[in-house]
Amino acid sequence: MKFFRELMNDDQGATAIEYGLIAALIAVAAITAMGSLGNQLSNTFTTVSTDMGG
Repeated sequence: MKFFRELMNDDQGATAIEYGLIAALIAVAAITAMGSLGNQLSNTFTTVSTDMGG
């Protein structure tokens, strides 16, 4: 019984999971932002190339 009480009071595992979820959320946000930025840059370079006649 003592083992289960100690296990219920141990916060290390929960903290590690929380940090993992935060890291995953940041990664998803960064990938989304970079994808959007990449599309905008591609459109800009295409417009510049077309305007220059190339």
